[in-house]
Parts: sequence; C-alpha cells; structure tokens
Amino acid sequence: MVFSSLIFLYFFLPLVLLIYYIAPKSTKNIILLISGVVFYAWGEPVYVFLMLLTTLIDYTAGRIIDKYDYDDKIRRIALIGSIAVNLGILFTFKYFGFFMSIFGADVDKLPLPVGISFYTFQSMSYTIDMYMRKIKVQRNFINYAAYVTLFPQIVAGPIVRYEEVEAELSKRKINALLLGEGVGIFIKGLVKKVILANNIGMLWTEIKGMEYPALSTMSAWLGILAYTFQIYYDFSGYSDMAIGLGKMLGFNFPENFRHPYVSKSISEFWRRWHITLGSWFKSYVYIPLGGNRNGSLKTLRNLLIVWGLTGLWHGASWNFILWGLYFGFFIVLERIFLGDILKKLPGFITTAYTFILVVFGWVLFDTDTLGDAFSFIGTMLGGGTGFADSFTWYILRNYFILFVICAVGSTELPKKLYDKLLFNVKKKEYVYYAIPVVQALMLLLCSAYLVDASYNPFLYFRF
Repeated sequence: MVFSSLIFLYFFLPLVLLIYYIAPKSTKNIILLISGVVFYAWGEPVYVFLMLLTTLIDYTAGRIIDKYDYDDKIRRIALIGSIAVNLGILFTFKYFGFFMSIFGADVDKLPLPVGISFYTFQSMSYTIDMYMRKIKVQRNFINYAAYVTLFPQIVAGPIVRYEEVEAELSKRKINALLLGEGVGIFIKGLVKKVILANNIGMLWTEIKGMEYPALSTMSAWLGILAYTFQIYYDFSGYSDMAIGLGKMLGFNFPENFRHPYVSKSISEFWRRWHITLGSWFKSYVYIPLGGNRNGSLKTLRNLLIVWGLTGLWHGASWNFILWGLYFGFFIVLERIFLGDILKKLPGFITTAYTFILVVFGWVLFDTDTLGDAFSFIGTMLGGGTGFADSFTWYILRNYFILFVICAVGSTELPKKLYDKLLFNVKKKEYVYYAIPVVQALMLLLCSAYLVDASYNPFLYFRF
C-alpha cells in the first residue's frame, strides 16, 4: 500500500488536480469520490467495498436520524445500528483474533484493511453528531461519500470530523494562494517523511532485529531515540502532506501535531501529539462518560478508560493496551498532584521528564511482545553488554548529524529562525523568490530518494 500510495501521489495526483481544477463546481465532489476510491482500491482492491459499505450505512443512518427527528426511539436505534456495524467490522478485522487468543483459541487473523481505524472513526463522528443535533444532515450521497473517501487523509489521518468540513463540502475556495500554501506544506511533510523518518528509521529497524541483551546500554538508547524521531517525522510528515493536499483541494484539515517533544508534561504531550485522535476520544468517550463533572474518582476512572481504549485503538496486543494505560497512569498522577509539582520546576527538567517517559513508552509501542519490551528496557537500564561498544561508535559516526537535525527540527527553533529571517531581511521579495526554488529542490531530492530507496515504511498505515 505504501508503494501504491506513492505511485498515486507522484503520477496520478497531477492528473487528478488538473481535472479537479478545470471541472465545473457541480462535479468536483464526484471527482473527489472517484479519486478517493481509486486511491484506496489501488492498494486494497477488495476492502474498498467494505469502506463503501460502512459509508452507505452511516449515510442512511444519518438520513433516518434526520427524518425521525421527533422520535427519540427511532433516532437511537439508527445511531446504535450505525455504531454497532462500524465497531463490529472494526472488531472482526482488527481484534477478533486477539480476543479469541485470550481464551486459548488459535484463530488466523484476517488481513487488516489499511486505515480502517481512521475512516471508521471519521464516519462514526457524522452519525453521532447527527444524533446530538450538532450538524445538519447531508442529503447528497456523493458529497458524504466524498467526505469519507477524501484521499489525502483516508489511510493515516488526520481524523477529520464531518463538522470540520461540512461547509467546505458544498462551498470551498480554490485559488492560487491556497494552492501555493498547500504545496509548501505538502513538500515540508514529504521532507519529514522521506529524508528524516526513512533515514533515521533504518537504525531502529537494524537494532530491533538484534538480540536485546547483546546490545550495549548506549546502543539501545540510540536505537529507541531513532524510533522516537522516526515515528514523529513519519506520522507528522504524512499529516502535513494530507493537510497540504487538502488545501490544494480547498479543504482546511485540522492540525495534528504541534511540536510534541517540547512538552513539559505528559498531559501537554497528548495535547500536541495526534491531536485529532485525542479530540475524538474526548468528544465521543470522555465527555459522554461524564468527563470531570462527577467527582475525582469517576474522573480518574474515565481517564483510564479513555487511555486503555486509546492503546487498543492502535492495535490488538497487550503492548498497545499497556502503552495506553502507561500514559493514562501518568496523566492521572499529574491530575492528582504531579502537575502542581511540575509547574514549579525549571522548564528543562519538565521537558526532560516528559521526553524520557515518552521514549520508554515507544519501547512498549513498537516491540512485538511484553517480554521483548521489558527485555529492551532492561538493556536501556544497564542490563546489556556494557555502557558502549564498537557498534555504539559506529552508530555515532554514521548518524550523529542526522540525530542533531532531527532533534532541532522537532522543536520550534526552525520556525522561529524562519520568522526572524523574514522580519530582519529588508528586501523580503528575495526571500519569497527563494522559497519556491528551495521547495522545488526539496521535491526533486525526495523524488530521487524514493526512486532509489528500498526502505520506505509508512508506520501509521497499519492502524
């Protein structure tokens, strides 16, 4: 699916944009729908029908909820039916094998449809918001299906709620300014993914395939730091590409990342990381459970439920569930007393506290079993072959500069330097002329790398 997606972006995207721009307004959503179906079917020729089925069911549920606005019973049945079908399909493909294994049954796992968690949550937001009377019904099936199948973000987010693009589905601006802005954001995301994530990720792939007790402590730390930067640049890079493509098409998708590694608490980290997922769980799980309105104990209960589900959303394994509860535990501690302590400490200490906890969390996230996770953490804590070895120095020689670039790039420093440059340069037109040239060079560099590279995973496609 990764290779298929890149083929689509590089060879079909210019054609899609050309047709889209010259087509009459009345046909643009049809073009979006067709391009989204083709994009998804290119890598998932069978499961595209599954996506279209859930789209039809949620569209129908929305029409029923609107038609019987006066009858709460029918509205509730339509909502429950929609949620049951969506979660039933998600459970069957993503969780059935895992839950059966808990009871000792050996069941072959079904191939996981790419992006099923993303488009399922996205489509469910429509029927839930319809039931809550937060949005108006979409009577045009083409418009609704175009929303669900929007190809820029269908397989890896950001999760776009219907209310966020409701107006733009029927009326949106498409002009040269938005096109230029979208191209810039897209290229920034492409550089993150292709130049940074792919290259730093090769180190983690190599280390992950080794025997963990045979690693030195420093090699283990460098390996998981490589993954820490890989997953950030991979996922935020894809999100940027999706947001940029959205602007080219006239849509304003929500922000999904906001420099999460500079956070000063775990709570703040999750306000900056995968923002659309956190917002979805807050709106549709945490608040319906009661949020923080029913006392401290129920608030803590609600937080742990949300974080257990957040882990489970990412995958059907104990590693993911423990990963979610791990963050939930620290968020609960920060809610009870730790947050007040952190506010009194220097910023560099709280940032280090948050970053280190996140790094340990990524070990749980990307190892195959809990045994592997604890083995790797043991090596990180000094249980390996020593502090450093020849492999450690090999890593530092080959990856030191890339680590520095990734570390600096994950902060707000590059944006501050860019803004300062624009503010101080007297003849700003030179800078504005240089920007497209730099972007074109970056695009050529990424294209050349993709043609030649054999390592090009999209980490969040598996969710």
